[in-house]
Amino acid sequence: MLDALYSTGLYVIPFIVVLTIVVFFHELGHFWVGRRCGIKVDAFSIGFGPELFAFVDRHGTRWRVAALPLGGYVKFHGDANGASMTDDAAVEAMPADEKAVTFAAQPIWKRAATVAAGPIANFILAIVIFAGVFFTYGRSVLTPRVDSVAAGSAAEAAGFLPGDLVLSIDGQQIGSFNELQRVVTTSPDKALTFLVDRGGKGMTLTATPRLKEVDSPIGKTRVGLLGVQAGGKPEDWRTETYGLVDSLKLATHETWFVVRQTAGYLGGLAVGRESPDQLSGPAGLAQVSGEMAKLGVAALLNLVAILSISIGLLNLAPVPLLDGGHLMFYLIEAIRGRALNERAQEIGFRIGIAVVGGLMVLATYNDIARLGPPILKWILRG
Repeated sequence: MLDALYSTGLYVIPFIVVLTIVVFFHELGHFWVGRRCGIKVDAFSIGFGPELFAFVDRHGTRWRVAALPLGGYVKFHGDANGASMTDDAAVEAMPADEKAVTFAAQPIWKRAATVAAGPIANFILAIVIFAGVFFTYGRSVLTPRVDSVAAGSAAEAAGFLPGDLVLSIDGQQIGSFNELQRVVTTSPDKALTFLVDRGGKGMTLTATPRLKEVDSPIGKTRVGLLGVQAGGKPEDWRTETYGLVDSLKLATHETWFVVRQTAGYLGGLAVGRESPDQLSGPAGLAQVSGEMAKLGVAALLNLVAILSISIGLLNLAPVPLLDGGHLMFYLIEAIRGRALNERAQEIGFRIGIAVVGGLMVLATYNDIARLGPPILKWILRG
């Protein structure tokens, strides 16, 4: 029994830490900008459900931690709930001075800025974390030199040989084997032009990475495979350290890379080009968090940054209930000169709840399908 609790804690505790950090900074973005726009904040909650503990600050905001650590919310004055749905009747009954500090009474630009601040805070958090990791730990870099070529692979068909040093792909300079892998894995079934150094001579090779499903910490993932391996000889490794400015530059580049990849997947999912079986729910995230925690602080922080970017992007989707849905309503209001009526917004939020709920059910199903009997045993034991 104690072993089971210990094993569960190794995954659940890192999961709670990761999710709490990401949610806190997302909601802090809403809170910080909202207050500076003159909006009164009634509550700042980490988690949902029964309140564990709370305090009220000098501005009258109730800061609370709730029992279910799977999200959070900021409740502005005049909101009916944490989903930022306005309590129209309550607002209308307020005195003029109190009504002036409600969220609903603000001009469109203030409401839009307050809503957009949550996802923006997620991107800023990711940049800060990546920069901190680069500045503190530096980066181990493996030279993009081919040590072996798999028989029957795309690399063999293209003419790669052991000893080839990859200089660029499609004109993009390649400085490490990790950069080579990133370009290849994100370009399945796409012809790529490689400039390689072979014995001091430049050569151009064209290869098309083949689409394949591979195992990852969150299950099967579709990637492009070239079929080359690095040897990892001591002379091929180097450690790079960075100052603050270079760390921020690298962090911004890293964040943009994750944004492009995540946005590409979400966009492909929306049009049916990508499969939804790569979505993960709480159980999958808990598993990954536990695995990253075993690898050390830097790995866990990188997971926080990646999850922060993903949550920021997902919240910008034009789905009612999410931040992007609110922004969509504000755009319609700006174009029409007046807001949609209460009935239309209510229908929109119901659609949003159905979409988000459906995604959660699908993600949970994927978790159970990936993790199989162990997660079923864990659920039944709980």
